[in-house]
Amino acid sequence: MRLHRNLCFAVVDGLMQIFNDGIYADKVVQQLLKRDKRWGSRDRAFVAETTYDIVRWKRLYAEIAEIKEPYDRDNIWRMFAVWATLKGIKLPDWKYFENTPTRKIKGRFDELSKIRKFKESIPDWMDEIGAKELGEALWTKEIAALNQQADVVLRTNTLKITKEKLQAELFDNDIETEFIKGYPNALKLVERANVFTTEAFKKGYFEVQDASSQLVAEYLEVQPGMRVIDTCAGAGGKTLHLASLMENKGQIIALDIYAQKLYELKRRAKRDGAHNIEPRHIESSKVIKKLYDKADRVLIDAPCSGLGVLRRNPDAKWKLQPEFLDKIRATQQEIIQKYSRMVKSGGQMVYATCSILPSENRQQVDIFLTSEFGKDFTFVRDENIYAHKTGYDGFYMALLKKK
Repeated sequence: MRLHRNLCFAVVDGLMQIFNDGIYADKVVQQLLKRDKRWGSRDRAFVAETTYDIVRWKRLYAEIAEIKEPYDRDNIWRMFAVWATLKGIKLPDWKYFENTPTRKIKGRFDELSKIRKFKESIPDWMDEIGAKELGEALWTKEIAALNQQADVVLRTNTLKITKEKLQAELFDNDIETEFIKGYPNALKLVERANVFTTEAFKKGYFEVQDASSQLVAEYLEVQPGMRVIDTCAGAGGKTLHLASLMENKGQIIALDIYAQKLYELKRRAKRDGAHNIEPRHIESSKVIKKLYDKADRVLIDAPCSGLGVLRRNPDAKWKLQPEFLDKIRATQQEIIQKYSRMVKSGGQMVYATCSILPSENRQQVDIFLTSEFGKDFTFVRDENIYAHKTGYDGFYMALLKKK
């Protein structure tokens, strides 16, 4: 592979923003890809993948390059040189790469790869909490899997098309996909491609949604005609899945504290032809109280640390702070206490997170079940989904039934 100056400059500029200005990697990459109209798909792929790669391995590369934050441009170029050397890419004779100690880089890499927090490029506190909550063996496997690049997985919108027809349509657009056993509506891309420019996307035939995330709506056991509440709907990935499982029959009330996310959900629902969704902005506790004892099914896709989705959000490793975990656990318990009251007698509720930590998952459910409102519920089953076992995001879901 030959390195091109303008592409490398784009990566370095992007990393300066991500590491020093605290801007989210996906936002930075989005902007970088609009930088030069002459770039082809390979150029854009190089910029996006290299940026994410260096973000993912920041601690390891910084340690090898012997640099400390805040990083200046020379520091970032040193990190870039480490990335290129470890990828086996020949460094051009640019001034930024003068005196790059190639052999020393490889030696340091071998040395640091014996220590998990460097090998997996994570902060000390994250390594400690992962090992404490999951045990050394499970955490070692899981964090290694969470450092792999995520596959692109689509969820077929069965309101409009079958999985087989969608696969054929994408194939006609030179996008090859494969079925995933155990995931009834999923298609996995064989090679990464920009699916958002396809006619199939514009017609609402699919949504991009990780395979693990596709299991959550199904766990709720919805039926057409039910009244279902998605309490933390956001932009509606799981809400739209619920609509297709309900065949557009019945009612889905999509709640969120962020009005902007619900606007996005409306837009997506229109494209997908999902007509049974009613977005409601949580402006006060009245919105929730009005729904007490009214729902056949309630989904609580709770805010969490996001440790299960590090593959697609590698910069979360550096933005997440240990004190946030304490705050989010308190929020999770508050949410489950409040929102569980919307379930009517005989109804069901799913509590889900995209975290792998028991303290955000089963322990939260157990605390709830011993509480005043939780005593009305029985535990049906739960599932821990680990990236090292499935190859997809880490997730948790628990199904509870109201007496």
